[in-house]
Amino acid sequence: MQNDERVEKFRQLVANKYLIYNSLFLNLPSENKTYTGVFIPLLHKLSKDGYRKDAEPKEIIEDFFENHSQLKTDQEKNDLLFKMIKYIERQVVLFDSIEDAAFPSFKKQKIEDVLHTDSENYQDLVKHLKSFSSRVVFTAHPTQFYPNNVQTIMHELRHAVQNDSITKIDNLLQQLAYTPFINREKPTPFDEAESIIFYLRYVYYETLGKIYHQVAKAAHLPPDFNPNLLEMGFWPGGDRDGNPFVTKETTYKVATQLRITIMKCYYNHLKILMRKLTFREVNESLNKLKDKLYKQIFKSKTSLTSEEILEIMYHVRTLVVENYKSLNIDLIDDFIGRVHLFGNHFAALDIRQDSSIHNQVITAIFNKEFGIDYNELSSEEKLNYLTQKSLAIHPDDYSDDLVVDTIRNVYQIREIQELNGQRGLHRYIISNSEHIFDVLQVYALFKYCGYQEEDINIDIVPLFETMDGMDNSEAVMKSLYENKVYRKHLHKRNKEQHIMLGFSDGTKDGGYLKANWEIYRTKERLTTLSRKEGYQVVFFDGRGGPPARGGGKTHQFYAAQGNEIANEKIQLTIQGQTITSVFGTHEQATYNFEQLLLAGVKSKQNKGWKPNHKELLTDLADKSYEKYVSLKEHELFIPYLEEMTTLNYYGATNIGSRPTKRNQNAKLSLKDLRAIPFVGSWGLIRQNVPGYYGLGTALDSYADQFHVIEELYEYSAFFRSLVLNSIMSMKKSYFPLTSYMKYDNKYGEFWKNLRREYELTKKLVLKLTKQTELMENEDLARKSISMREDIVLPLLSIQQYALQKIQENDPNKEIYEKMVIRALFGNINASRNSA
Repeated sequence: MQNDERVEKFRQLVANKYLIYNSLFLNLPSENKTYTGVFIPLLHKLSKDGYRKDAEPKEIIEDFFENHSQLKTDQEKNDLLFKMIKYIERQVVLFDSIEDAAFPSFKKQKIEDVLHTDSENYQDLVKHLKSFSSRVVFTAHPTQFYPNNVQTIMHELRHAVQNDSITKIDNLLQQLAYTPFINREKPTPFDEAESIIFYLRYVYYETLGKIYHQVAKAAHLPPDFNPNLLEMGFWPGGDRDGNPFVTKETTYKVATQLRITIMKCYYNHLKILMRKLTFREVNESLNKLKDKLYKQIFKSKTSLTSEEILEIMYHVRTLVVENYKSLNIDLIDDFIGRVHLFGNHFAALDIRQDSSIHNQVITAIFNKEFGIDYNELSSEEKLNYLTQKSLAIHPDDYSDDLVVDTIRNVYQIREIQELNGQRGLHRYIISNSEHIFDVLQVYALFKYCGYQEEDINIDIVPLFETMDGMDNSEAVMKSLYENKVYRKHLHKRNKEQHIMLGFSDGTKDGGYLKANWEIYRTKERLTTLSRKEGYQVVFFDGRGGPPARGGGKTHQFYAAQGNEIANEKIQLTIQGQTITSVFGTHEQATYNFEQLLLAGVKSKQNKGWKPNHKELLTDLADKSYEKYVSLKEHELFIPYLEEMTTLNYYGATNIGSRPTKRNQNAKLSLKDLRAIPFVGSWGLIRQNVPGYYGLGTALDSYADQFHVIEELYEYSAFFRSLVLNSIMSMKKSYFPLTSYMKYDNKYGEFWKNLRREYELTKKLVLKLTKQTELMENEDLARKSISMREDIVLPLLSIQQYALQKIQENDPNKEIYEKMVIRALFGNINASRNSA
């Protein structure tokens, strides 16, 4: 499809439909329908005109009330603002649904388009797919505000829009008007798990099953050709890092729910299959399996393994081939393929905890069991105790709740593996890894909890996320590879070492360009080391959604990695908006999973680096880092976040079970602050600092020889992907919204500094990419972002107005704080990423 055609189709299927169906909002139930329906376009116009004239949000809202309404009291005015917030957030739902409904109409390359016998690279692609693996790991990180009831309405609304059913759309919009967007109580980790398991059951079982089966058919491969080709990982219920609400009981409950849910999927699938396999002998076997599956749905402890299911299904397959002319054998293979893919576990549950907690637990164990102070030992003594000693400690012998739960969690891993299979829980991730002891402490925990060496069926995964962590990573891994005990453990794990690299905290720590380049270089160094030592390294990327958290165009990012980086497996985290906007429907999930599979092929075809390009990018990264460090070390950096952004209100939204910062009792520090509220706060005031800050300064340092940067951009797919993702962040920035801050006595110069770097970066990336406006070459994404920003512009004005009132210490401060929190929902939801 030509670009002009795609733009016209977007106008017809998205822009026009939104205009038509948005008119239905005039009939939404409300105490004062006319206020919201009529006045929102007016506030939009006042905002747009006002910001062009450098007006501040407070002026715009006050002008709106004084000259365009007859409301007199503060209560009347605030009531209207709250109604408008609710109205706009429902407009965002409508736009999301319309855009999702239009997705299949924009033709995308599918894997069957390249996987056919006439293809020049057919054999290479088949070989790749037989050994390759892609894993998307769903996290509990709260970047999406849609509660389950709203997601259900959106699901139905998408279908209604696709069918142009005005009556049904009208009915759903009315239902939406009455459906609350706010959780009265903070969700539990299990609530978060259930909301994602909904997608596993109703989207991914079908989507991944179909892709896997289509690949098997196109490549003429059996249904067990590569059970690891498409994997799902799961963090809710296993991710303890900074979340005191995740306990041993939570982990067990989530593992059970994952297992029961896959049994429900098999049961429902089998019922459909049996309608096509109505042969007496076959039917007897399938009825037995159906009864066994039915019983599993009501059991917290299963007695039916995936191996037993496969044994029955392969017997059925043989009967059909031998006695019934292979009738509907394709449907049988489809079912068998899914059992190979999803096993007993559906998605692999990861355990994650911060290295400082392990140090605390080990210290308590050493004090009680060995009678010594762990932290006083020499490195040699620590190595000896952590690798040579075996114990069988009892959690009840300890008093600290965190220590007790950590020990119980290690003990329960064995039981979960017995029930869900080893694929169901095989990784223990260590946040903030910086030393060899961070890894060996976890190994020792298993030995101290009664595990024999041969029973530790766990991949111990260091997460290097800070600049120091990445700098130390090569030395840490070299020491581990050379340690006899750990080397023996790795040999038992098929000589495979999983390593996680965290974009989110890396960007927070080092800035956009430095973090991304350091992660790339770290991968190169660790790949070289691992290959030299004879191990296969598997990189797991904590990427997130927006570019500032490592997101952006995921498949382009992986395709840009060459053979100097291990690329046999692709693993990444997704959460919140990314789950719903990128993997939220069958069509979207199919496209994006297929793109990941093909990205693995393209990365092998990457032409590598030209001489001096790595040195050039290193210099750019260092200059960018220097600029970013000067910002984050500025005395006003943290106060600005606390006083001028929405940061302090994230924790009050009840969207996630995790606290906003890791150390709740300490004064706010950048180290303890979680990446999502950090990045999100910049986004909500439309400054998006983590997505570009420092890049402009780095590019400007080559102003006199800009041609070398242009050559780098043209030749390096990696650098090009970084620049384009940064452009996306800048496209979602809108400094006129906060222009009033330049007059602030305390923060005026700080704001001007941010604006200068933004303008410098914008000017130079446009020059570099030969564009006249941001995202000029990405028409559909640009139009989508522009429409979304248009919809929420009045909402942004209301939120900034409330923040200004809070800063003035208005007598109604509590009301305005509620207004800021209430406006978070629509603003965040509208910023979904085209990652």
